[in-house]
Amino acid sequence: MEDTARPFFSLYTHGFARVAVGIPSVRVADPSANAERTLQLARRASEAGAALALFPELGISAYSNDDLFHQDALLDATVAALAGLVEASRELTPLLLVGAPLRFEQKLFNCAVAIYRGRVLGIAPKSYLPNYREFYEKRQFAPARAALAREVVFLGSTVPFGPDLLFEASTLPNFTVHAEICEDVWTPIPPSTYAALAGATVLANLSASNITIGKAEYRRALCAGQSGRCIAAYLYSAAGPGESTTDLAWDGDALIYENNELLAESERFASDEQLILGDIDLERLAQDRMRTTSFADAAADHREQLRAMRRVAFEFAVPAGAIALDRAVERFPYVPNDPLKRDERCYEASNIQVHGLMKRLASTGIERVVIGVSGGLDSTQALIVAARTMDRLGLPRANILAYTMPGFATSSTTLHNAHALMGALGATAAEIDIRPSCMQMLRDIGHPYASGQPVYDITFENVQAGERTSHLFRLANYHNALVLGTGDLSELALGWATYGVGDHMSHYNVNASVPKTLIQHLIRWVIDSGQFDAAANVTLQSILDTEISPELVPHDAGDQSKPAQSTQATIGPYELQDFNLYFITRYGFRPSKVAFLSYNAWHARERGEWPLGLPEGSRNAYDLATIRRWLHVFLFRFFQISQFKRSAVPNGPKVGSGGSLSPRGDWRAPSDSTADAWLAELRANVPGGE
Repeated sequence: MEDTARPFFSLYTHGFARVAVGIPSVRVADPSANAERTLQLARRASEAGAALALFPELGISAYSNDDLFHQDALLDATVAALAGLVEASRELTPLLLVGAPLRFEQKLFNCAVAIYRGRVLGIAPKSYLPNYREFYEKRQFAPARAALAREVVFLGSTVPFGPDLLFEASTLPNFTVHAEICEDVWTPIPPSTYAALAGATVLANLSASNITIGKAEYRRALCAGQSGRCIAAYLYSAAGPGESTTDLAWDGDALIYENNELLAESERFASDEQLILGDIDLERLAQDRMRTTSFADAAADHREQLRAMRRVAFEFAVPAGAIALDRAVERFPYVPNDPLKRDERCYEASNIQVHGLMKRLASTGIERVVIGVSGGLDSTQALIVAARTMDRLGLPRANILAYTMPGFATSSTTLHNAHALMGALGATAAEIDIRPSCMQMLRDIGHPYASGQPVYDITFENVQAGERTSHLFRLANYHNALVLGTGDLSELALGWATYGVGDHMSHYNVNASVPKTLIQHLIRWVIDSGQFDAAANVTLQSILDTEISPELVPHDAGDQSKPAQSTQATIGPYELQDFNLYFITRYGFRPSKVAFLSYNAWHARERGEWPLGLPEGSRNAYDLATIRRWLHVFLFRFFQISQFKRSAVPNGPKVGSGGSLSPRGDWRAPSDSTADAWLAELRANVPGGE
């Protein structure tokens, strides 16, 4: 099942490309030495399996030569050094982008030279020459617009010349590279903007960029912003050790961004040369561009300029073997690993939920909510949101009419937690035993359980779920209240809800776009931030520690204090299924890529941290066979059997960038589709199954 050239475990199989940014040590006005240092870093990038290696502006000659750039000896030595570098590149994996001063048309240009396996693919001159403050580049160089020709003869070959070149790998989908130089990205419309609109996914900046106080932060903002606006990777290489410090200093800043996310950064002010690596997700960039309609509209507005851009195709030799992914893949994509970001995410999610409910109550003129409280995670979070909403509206929490409704399988632990939580939050609490009404319905329909037979089928389960919801709606009618939904995004994705008059339905659902793993951490955040008293925190912790269960099938015997059912034993671990949900719906990735990412996140405990506050059982490791098994379950349930439930969901606020599954929001899909294409792709491309 594995291809020896591009096996399942290689990043290149799954739409990634490894890129490198090098900061060599330079000697001013010594092209031979500089080319050798560049070559050594290029070899290191090649050994790492990189597809691209970027180096600083004018790095072959050094940037700080000033009027030495007008010396024939230096310019001739630069060409000779480049010739040696081109020849040495024949055995290297990456496309090299190196900086050099080159003469054409009796003008001197500040150039990026694209070299691949013994050939110069093209030369991109700098478009915008700074000539202010400490910069005097117009004294030595001509800008790109001064060139008359679109091709030049260099090292005996005719090569494309201009800032409009796109280096396009015909053998690696979506790997299209554009080079610009330093000041180009500091302008209102950088050349890389047009390149991205024309299809470039990897934007590279050869820079020298001397350092002054505060400049590094602005550099990062420029690169991050350009990568985000262009939905692209942005690579930046600034001059480092060895440049002349006559009047300037150099910090050797190397950056790799992907769509506003920092993947790698060098150590600034390092004494030695450096090479940083980053694995760019080309498919993610292509997916985001495809669905971001404004990106295509912007391209259409500049179609004539984009059509004039030139594509330089080359056959990229994909590195053989399993090039392991060296990129952080968070186990919990809905819950950031960074504690500060987690707290910010929880603050925002909670307030979005509260503001959504506030508006719904204000617009209807209703001041009460009815909620079923099971003692589980989802109803706990919804009850917390209801309490905060009443506080914000200046209404008493007694306006929360909270009911716990034990059935045939309710455990003593969850029943106790439900009562304790309702009391701790100041809701108007009550208990309704639904067993009599359930028995009446079971008798009415002739179910075997009504005659004493232990038949616990789907009907037995859904009678209980339906009775609970039926009671809630009638209670809402009676008390002029809204039924507050509790079901979460994860359950909606897997179809784990009783349709219609069951837990699927409510008047307003504050958890509709909140996945289970985020709900777990929202509750932990409430505990850690001291939002309620100590007694409430004890109950909330007990709820976090309790097995996730629908509690619809009773124990035959044994410990009645704990749920008899395990939701995750049936539909899979929520931590895996939330991972699958995020990458399937947010990016539309094929199943094999989702499995690859999941494997990199989950196959070993050392691969990363997990958010604090999740149950001990969540601190797991999963092998590929297990990942494949539960992904199969997800694909079948999500694409084939549960869309009809999502097509008829109640209103609820969109909370996270991961999206919602409301047909009025992020997700519109037919209720009658099949999962065959997804399952076939999984079977064909992920080892470890039958």
